[in-house]
Amino acid sequence: QVRIVESGGGLVQPGGSLRLSCAASVKFYSIKDMGWYRQYPGKQRELIARVTSAGITNYADSLMGRFTISRDNAKNTIYLQMNGLKPEDTAVYYCNVAVGVPGGTTSSNYWGRGTQVTVSS
Repeated sequence: QVRIVESGGGLVQPGGSLRLSCAASVKFYSIKDMGWYRQYPGKQRELIARVTSAGITNYADSLMGRFTISRDNAKNTIYLQMNGLKPEDTAVYYCNVAVGVPGGTTSSNYWGRGTQVTVSS
């Protein structure tokens, strides 16, 4: 069973900052890549950023520079530092965790329940 707990969402004014956290836990398997996605009403989830267990990151081009993903492997936790927030960043933010056999190359993806981020004055 994979447990994913997201936190840090809320209401922030334009230009403000928020830091999201996602803590994952699993028994008998390894946590591989982890990432953040967001979803607008009626739209598909879109990638914000992902990070491997080795710390290699990839970002959606449009968000690089304002958003920064980081990872603490000891805590199986990732963070998303969001700066210069805009009203169009208002969305539900989801954590994604890839889980697989230790040393294996395949994985299964699991989602958190999401945390609402609202950017408004």
